[in-house]
Amino acid sequence: MQFVKTHGAVIPALGFGVFRMSDPEVQAIIPAAIAAGFRHFDTAQIYENEASLGQALKTSGLPRSELFLTTKVCVANYTADHFAASVDESLDKLGVDQVDLLLAHWPGDQVPVAQQIDWLNEALAAGKTRHIGVSNYNRSQLRRATEASAAPIVTNQIEIHPWLDQSEMATLARETSTSLTAYFGMADGAVPKDPLIAGIGAGYGKTAAQVGLRWLIQQGFVALSKTANPARVTENFDIFDFELTGSEMAAISGLARADGRIVSPAGLAPDWTA
Repeated sequence: MQFVKTHGAVIPALGFGVFRMSDPEVQAIIPAAIAAGFRHFDTAQIYENEASLGQALKTSGLPRSELFLTTKVCVANYTADHFAASVDESLDKLGVDQVDLLLAHWPGDQVPVAQQIDWLNEALAAGKTRHIGVSNYNRSQLRRATEASAAPIVTNQIEIHPWLDQSEMATLARETSTSLTAYFGMADGAVPKDPLIAGIGAGYGKTAAQVGLRWLIQQGFVALSKTANPARVTENFDIFDFELTGSEMAAISGLARADGRIVSPAGLAPDWTA
């Protein structure tokens, strides 16, 4: 396993996400993920599967110290009455005293960034998380967050895949020493089907999905993988024994297009050009 290190956080570069997974799917897949070597797990309040993930991790018998656990506060809880209480509820569901990383899930269009960051800092000060970060912030919001926060913003979790050019965000992340965590890395199934990526993988005896994950890791991003198929869990983890060439990385990046973004819900997503 490789790690992304920033502001004292040591984040396993490959994580396992449980977005859109039912409780039975989580219970079935987490043992396979642990057996494959995954130790970084990502969930969110809005996924409604924190409890099943917590139970699966507890059943595994792994020491808490070996796990890196992330959850996210949903926009509906961005109020003075609900933010801290919702974090307590998440901890209870996960069965832990603190998470390793707590994120504001979306910026939304109702609560100022500075207020979201204040609440994250309060959760950190209360010992409910080891680190704080954000998700789906645009560049101007990330700048404001890093300037407003008493504690470091260790990551911005955003959509990253070959069809979406995130180079400007990557430049800002380097300037602020903020890691980027990539979700939707398979572009909703487009990566495994892409002939260019598959052709590159054939040269290494790897699948297109493995090449897609390697492309993310090799740029210094944290990559979240996801599958409900136990047979594919080991495949997703097996990406640390090869390295893409510069020309291969560039060819994959060359797939980017203006309409490449997939996730942008109204009322939650910001102006991505800002």
